[in-house]
Amino acid sequence: MDLQLLQFLSNPSDANAQSRALAYFEQLKSSDTGWQLATNTLINTNSAGPSLNDHVKFFALQVIEVFIKQSYQKSSPSQQQAMKHFLSQWIQLQVSQPVQDKVFIRNKAAQIFALVFVCDYPKRWPNFFTDLLQTLSLGPHAIDLYLRVLLAIDSEVVDREILHSKEEADRNTLIKDHMRETCVDSLVDSWYHILSVYETSNTDLVCQTLEIVGAYIAWINIDLIANMRFVDLLVRFLREQPLREAAADCLHDIVAKGMDPVAKIKLVESLFSVLDSAGILNIDMEEDVDYLCKLARLINCIGLQMALSWTKLKKAGDNDSACAVMQLLESKIPLCFRFLSHSDDDVSASVMEFVKEYVQMLKQKAALNETERQQVENLLFIIFEKTKYDEGFYFDRDGEEEAIFLEYRKQLRTLFDNVAVLDRDLVLNRVRDLVNMTLPRWQTSSFAEVEAALTFLYQLGEALPVSHGNHFSGDSAKASALQPMMQSLLSCGVSNYPHPAVTLCFFELVVRYEKFFLVEPQFVAPTLVAFLDQGGMRHANPKVRSRVAYLFSRFVRAVKTHMTDYTEDVLRRLQDLLVLIPAESGPQTALLTHDDQLFIFETAGLLITSGNFDAEIKRNLMHSLVSPVLDKFAVLLEELIRLTPQSPNAVGAADATNQKRRAILAQCLSHAMSAVAWSSKAFTNSQNIKASGCLSVYLKALEVFLRAIQLPEVVPEIQAGLRQYLHRMTVCLGEELLPFVPSASQVLLKSSSVQSLAEYIPLINQIIAKFKKQVVPFLTQAFAPIISSIFNALAASAASVNDEEARLERQSLQRSYFSFVAAIVGSGLMEVLASQDPATLQQVLVSLVQGAVDYPDPVAQKTCFSTLRRLVEIWGGKDGPAEFVEFVYKQIVPACFLAPLRDTFDLNDAQTTMALSESALCLRAILEKRGDEELITFLQTQYLPTLKLNLQQSQEFCMALRSDQKLFKSYYKMFFQQARGL
Repeated sequence: MDLQLLQFLSNPSDANAQSRALAYFEQLKSSDTGWQLATNTLINTNSAGPSLNDHVKFFALQVIEVFIKQSYQKSSPSQQQAMKHFLSQWIQLQVSQPVQDKVFIRNKAAQIFALVFVCDYPKRWPNFFTDLLQTLSLGPHAIDLYLRVLLAIDSEVVDREILHSKEEADRNTLIKDHMRETCVDSLVDSWYHILSVYETSNTDLVCQTLEIVGAYIAWINIDLIANMRFVDLLVRFLREQPLREAAADCLHDIVAKGMDPVAKIKLVESLFSVLDSAGILNIDMEEDVDYLCKLARLINCIGLQMALSWTKLKKAGDNDSACAVMQLLESKIPLCFRFLSHSDDDVSASVMEFVKEYVQMLKQKAALNETERQQVENLLFIIFEKTKYDEGFYFDRDGEEEAIFLEYRKQLRTLFDNVAVLDRDLVLNRVRDLVNMTLPRWQTSSFAEVEAALTFLYQLGEALPVSHGNHFSGDSAKASALQPMMQSLLSCGVSNYPHPAVTLCFFELVVRYEKFFLVEPQFVAPTLVAFLDQGGMRHANPKVRSRVAYLFSRFVRAVKTHMTDYTEDVLRRLQDLLVLIPAESGPQTALLTHDDQLFIFETAGLLITSGNFDAEIKRNLMHSLVSPVLDKFAVLLEELIRLTPQSPNAVGAADATNQKRRAILAQCLSHAMSAVAWSSKAFTNSQNIKASGCLSVYLKALEVFLRAIQLPEVVPEIQAGLRQYLHRMTVCLGEELLPFVPSASQVLLKSSSVQSLAEYIPLINQIIAKFKKQVVPFLTQAFAPIISSIFNALAASAASVNDEEARLERQSLQRSYFSFVAAIVGSGLMEVLASQDPATLQQVLVSLVQGAVDYPDPVAQKTCFSTLRRLVEIWGGKDGPAEFVEFVYKQIVPACFLAPLRDTFDLNDAQTTMALSESALCLRAILEKRGDEELITFLQTQYLPTLKLNLQQSQEFCMALRSDQKLFKSYYKMFFQQARGL
């Protein structure tokens, strides 16, 4: 082997040399003699001295591994003997080396032993284990190799996480059967010997051996291990610091062994008794968390195995045995709860599955006895305590430790919900006790205690579900418990607690139990104050302000019928939160972000429209809300126009300075339009807005926003804001919106980019759906320019075929375009198409056929076929354009065949099946509009022969076309499946 070249395998600094070394390495793997070079190099170079690079050793072993996996089974006897000789030499080499190889090399060598083993054992190498066991007398290095080989064999033969073919599974079964008959007893004796001899002198070997015992116990006779000689050793190891974690893992694997339920319970009880008698389970003074996690994992396994045995016995109808198992399991619960309540969450989480399983078992009982009820109460108190945050928890950091605790908290919440199912009254009463104990003394309590009490009050609403979330009517028990707690919450002043976690809990509770305020409206006013003061939307913490802004909108919507007396005062208090401030790069001067501010505008609009005011007062209030925004918009727009170059040639050094300011202004202008749009969310239709007297306010806003047409260049942010506003106005306004549509479109179409066009068309479609015939004059004028812009943008973007983002944007625009034409045709606005010049109309019609046939996009294909069908239904008779009939036979009919024949048309895909169905309906529509004789004659004499169908096939197709629509659709799919040989 070229050792000098191979040195570069692990040297990324010389890319060329590394590339050559990799090529040489691949050549060795594929060579018939590469493995022999590798074995010679490993043995001869190492025996001469430890000069071989670790990475070269590893790569040489990989060459050997490839040979064994690919060629060893069919190699000649001499080659197989040479491999065995290499393995023997490798053992001698390991024993003679003063310093062991790195772990990754030893593991790879062990894997090679295991690969040879599965090929040769038991037929070609029946004495494999005898030979291997004889090496143990050579010392610790040989024992280390022995143990690693056994572990590698387990991975190859036993590991259930590795998928095996049937042939491999059969081979593995044969190997295990033969091992049980011939050598397992000897292997077990060797393990006991290693554990006994090296207990104090080489704890690494002992830990490795315990891992082997745990791995092999899954399929060997349990009695070989679950006996006094081994158990005594394991118990002794549990007292020794270096060994106890490995011993606990080994016991876990013994307990987890699949067994008959009666035998399993006997084993578990025996082990538990031994551990308890030895004092191993007395964990009160133990401080080693890692060891406690292992011990907790063992107890968790004991509990789960007992629960599994109980389930099996119940299914088998052995109720007496099942009852006995349940009693034994319940005797383990106090110990389990001690682990669950441990101060370290990792220890606690280690028994979580056992606790969950226990609760599930209790849920299957008709009623709980007194002992079980007490256990459930103990569990509830543990959940209360463990849910509390540590004082040092970092709420402003998304670290791994924080994420782990929050996930652990979710598990506790699930446990709480299940306990509530077990005993609703207990949970209700204990949470009430917790809340009543905590709230009166919140000023002197830690944030963790207060937050936990509020959290469980919140979780009551989840754990005790009611109809429509109303906990304060119907069930008197719930109402009588929850109502006083809410009264206490809202009157004790806890919303002023300085920790943000408590503040957020308070406001989440207010919204969770919004129905409370319908029962006791006197609490609306103080709650509003809490939302509006320094503990709510003016809190020092921006996360609190942000969340409370959203929750405030939820709260006002829930209690709007009780808000009339407070509306004007609340609006005054909100004024400073409604001021538009550009998001400067320096320190934030606004309390709320732009996104949070939108919720406040929505809330203000809701307060005005739902108030018991006459139309004039509502108009004045809405004017007071919107006018400052419009004034600010006008000022900022003037500044933006002033800072924007009037032409590309005017761009200079000053423009670079102004560019950042222009971006800030554009964002704020867009936000202004969004803010006014959100203030209209209380209006659901044009009658609603007219009745409120606010129509003029929003028309005036639209006039102001459309001044953006003065901008000399396209500003995407402003276009986005205007689109959002127009979407809302299409819902709110009536025909008063129509005069503004042309100038709005002028602003929105100023950019003909793929993205801007794709976002413009849904707005036009919404306007078409809302106004239908009223929008015909605008569409007649705008149709050709819109279509031209779309085709130009698609043509320009065609060059970016390898750009995935550009491809998706292009697909989105194509779909939008087809939906635009579909909206016009579907709304019956045929005069828009008929008034276009023939070239434009022909371009549109042909594009629909192309969309149906050529675009591998089933969504677009469905839309195209649906639109073509509708066109046939409207224009396919005597009233349509004369040239349309020719288009039907030259384009539409062929499209119905060509699309399903394409390889890209996946007949097994659900979306494509819908497109196929539309294609079939299209042919049926032609049949109905043009008549049976005309279409059938065309198909049989002109078109179907081009598909090389014989007379019988053509007749079958035409007969199916004439039949029932449902039958034809079924035949249609089968026809194309057969045509494509699917």
